[in-house]
Formats: sequence, C-alpha cells, structure tokens
Amino acid sequence: MPKEIEVKTILNKTKRRDPWFLDDYTLNLYSSCSFNCLYCYIRGSKYGENLEDSISAKMNAIELLEKQLHLRSKKNQYGIIVVSSATDPYLKLEEQYRLTRQALELVARYKFSVHIITKSDLVVRDLDILDEIDKTAIIPSDLQGKLKRGTIISFSFSTLNDRTAKIFEPGETSPSARLEACKAVKENGFLSGISLMPLIPYISDTTENLHLFFKTFKELNADYVMPATITLFGNDKSDSKTLVLNAIKKHFPELQDKYEKLFNNSNELPYYYRKAFYEKMKELSREYGMKDRII
Repeated sequence: MPKEIEVKTILNKTKRRDPWFLDDYTLNLYSSCSFNCLYCYIRGSKYGENLEDSISAKMNAIELLEKQLHLRSKKNQYGIIVVSSATDPYLKLEEQYRLTRQALELVARYKFSVHIITKSDLVVRDLDILDEIDKTAIIPSDLQGKLKRGTIISFSFSTLNDRTAKIFEPGETSPSARLEACKAVKENGFLSGISLMPLIPYISDTTENLHLFFKTFKELNADYVMPATITLFGNDKSDSKTLVLNAIKKHFPELQDKYEKLFNNSNELPYYYRKAFYEKMKELSREYGMKDRII
C-alpha cells in the first residue's frame, strides 16, 4: 500500500528553463515510482531496490497547488509546468487518488501551460482537461510567437520491444500500449512527441532499432523526437548501475564485457560513444524530417 504523506510545498520554480523540456515549474504529486525502471536516476538507498515499496501520495498537494497557482497568477508569473520531473504523473495509484487529474483542473482554472511527460497510456483519460489547457493557457511572454500551444505531451521510450521493456521497465505500461496512446493524442490534435531517453547501449540504440524508432514515430506524426544516452549511478544493490549490469548479466550475457568496459570508471558512456550517438541522431532527424526539440 502507498504511504499517504503531507508536504510543505508542491509547485517548484526552476532556476532556468530547460531547453528540452521547457520547465518554468515542476510538479510531482507522488514520490518514488511504481514503474521501477532499472536505469532510473532517482534510484538509491533512499527508495530501495523496489521503488514501488516506497511510493507515496502527497495528500495535501491539491490544496497547496491552488494556493501557489493563485499567488503566481496574481503576480502574472505564468509559465510551463512540467508534470512530472521526478516520477510519472500517471502511476498505477493515480487511478485511485486522481491527484494528477485534480491538479490539471486547477492548472486549467488558473491558465498555466503544462508539459506532461509520461510512460503511461492513462494520460488519454485526461485529454478533455488537457484540451482546455491547450486552448486557454497564457503562454509565457518570452515564448509567445515560438510556442502557440498550452499543452505539450511527451511519451518516454527506451525501447519498442515489449519483452525488453519488461526487463528494464518491469512496472510500466508496455511500449505497444504507449504507442496506441501516442496515436490517440495526435489524432486529437495535441502538440506531442517523444522523449527517447535513455536508450540502452547495444540493445535499443542499434542502427536497426534507431531506424525503427524514427519510422514508427514519423508514422504517428510525432512533432519531435528528443534522444539521450543512458547514465548509471552507484555500486550499491539498489543503485541503477548495479541493477542494469545485473540485468545485462542475466538476460544479455554476451554484452556483459562491453558494459563493464563502458561503465567501469564512469557514470556516463565514453565521449566517443556519445559523440557518435548524437551525430547519428542528427542524421536520422534530417533523414526522417523530424525535429529534435519541441521549439
């Protein structure tokens, strides 16, 4: 069972807007995550090996959010709220607590913009509210003329293979179900694209798989594809590096030596690997005629 907690603040102002995700504010209505991705950057001793065991719902989040949005709107401090930055807004327990839906209703009332980042198909449930936000949000003054939409929806993928996803993302909505959600979102006319983060070395970042990604997302009319390599941290049993290396050893033993060389002395992939990756991504973006940023 999830813990029910209270927090002191819920809407966090960022120091500067990220050029990829366009976050002026971040909003995390839950803590930890039931999706349990092995590579997740929030992993570590704080949450333990199974993230779902430490999941919490912030029960006073809606009350706090209304106060904070009211204050920000009175000061004309409109901006893009990224939902969520440290967990998914559409975890399994969202069906029970509905904090994300309630929060979006407030966002619509106070006319802020949102960027939803999710690995779930549950976002389709809230397209009615997201459509209202899309049409009525007050766009930040410095983005007027660059961004004409109040709602952005990004679907996160590391693989399109359901079996591979079950290894590295055991609690998530399957990639095939996510693709159906992507299709529904685009058919409803939203600005929507792909957070292709993180790709899994020698598994989902092969040339064959990269072409499959771009071909698939092009056919879905995705507005952008934002790619990134993987970063793995820590050597304790609940850390992402340990968990991913253990998964490679168990399910992809032929890659074990390569992974140990890649991550032996670093959390990041070697420079040569990252350089080749981003060059390939630029090439594919041109080939398929797809943007690599939202704006």
